[in-house]
Amino acid sequence: MSMDYEHSLMIKAVWCYYIEDMTQQAIADRLGISRMRVIKLLEKGRAKKLIQFKIRADAYQQTEINNRLQERYSLKEVVLVPSISYNINETVARAAAMYLSDHITEGAFINVGFGDTTSRTLQNLELPEDSKISFVSLTGGVKHYTVNSLCGTSVAARYIVPAPLLASTSEMAAAIRQEPSVKDVLGLSNLASFTIVGIGAVSEQATVVKEGNLTANELLRLQAESAVGDVLGYFVNKDGEVLNLAIHDKLISTPPEVLSTFPNVIAVAGGIDKAQAIDAVLKTGCINILITDEETAKAVLEI
Repeated sequence: MSMDYEHSLMIKAVWCYYIEDMTQQAIADRLGISRMRVIKLLEKGRAKKLIQFKIRADAYQQTEINNRLQERYSLKEVVLVPSISYNINETVARAAAMYLSDHITEGAFINVGFGDTTSRTLQNLELPEDSKISFVSLTGGVKHYTVNSLCGTSVAARYIVPAPLLASTSEMAAAIRQEPSVKDVLGLSNLASFTIVGIGAVSEQATVVKEGNLTANELLRLQAESAVGDVLGYFVNKDGEVLNLAIHDKLISTPPEVLSTFPNVIAVAGGIDKAQAIDAVLKTGCINILITDEETAKAVLEI
């Protein structure tokens, strides 16, 4: 048995036990090994100091997959988590929350996009007491789920764009963007030290579809226009080019070219069904930190 396999198995056991809160027997069943083997892997993980109330990020960041992703997409950092959870969105979101907790400083501003994984990240975020972090939404249509996620005495302020994600016409969208209340919130995004966004696939499972922003027919038209993914509602093709679509004129959102000017833009996305979307959005150059799972990362590299 190779040491690489042993190390990988140890990390998975540690992750399941300390992060997924699984029992030793459940881990043994999941990994197809004995409970005694799980106990020994956990003991070895503690001896190697992998456990410091969280899994050390460098346990993943020194892998070949990590390095290849960084080189291919000119990323500053990549965080990979094991692909062993039945809820990849939750697992990836927990990793993103830990990453933010490690890096943000007192009084910081954080930009947030929309979507299930972004919302889960905020729900899992544990901030130091009285750190007074401020959150700024990058789009309209954020709705209640993001607001409810941002709770606690450590949150200084929540700046939510008072607008829908999509206006009924491009003229209305242009007028809404000029509203002082909208301009003021979007203008605060320049103060952020970190930005966290999701990546959407062009499928019925996408947040923009589930939230009713796009109909099934509009989804079909996007697919016909060669759209493979979106970031903040802007759709791109497989080459990472933002498509010239009428729907973009109706958006109340931050475009990729503006997103690319922010420091520390974190994309949080997992699941191999999003591999093509992740590849396309990373090619835009507006993302410099990626948090995803191992199997998705492998699928991205195979494109």
